[in-house]
Amino acid sequence: MRPCRGMGAMKKSKMPKGEAIGMATGGKLNIAKAIKKPGALHAQMGVPQGKKIPAKALAKAAKAPGKLGQRARFAQVLKGFKKK
Repeated sequence: MRPCRGMGAMKKSKMPKGEAIGMATGGKLNIAKAIKKPGALHAQMGVPQGKKIPAKALAKAAKAPGKLGQRARFAQVLKGFKKK
């Protein structure tokens, strides 16, 4: 968490406690916990569940406001985690 302008450095004791969305204990990223509604992006974009969403369509959807844009941007982030 970043302090506001003029506040100076934030003490560790003042940092928010608790678990962030998608974070497991120990600071490791838990993707399964971050994905709340699997298949929602497919449904919103009208792409059948088994097929891949084209990259151009995903990029266009990422610019959209609201939930569609959020889900598309999250999908782009998850795309980078893919193992080769």
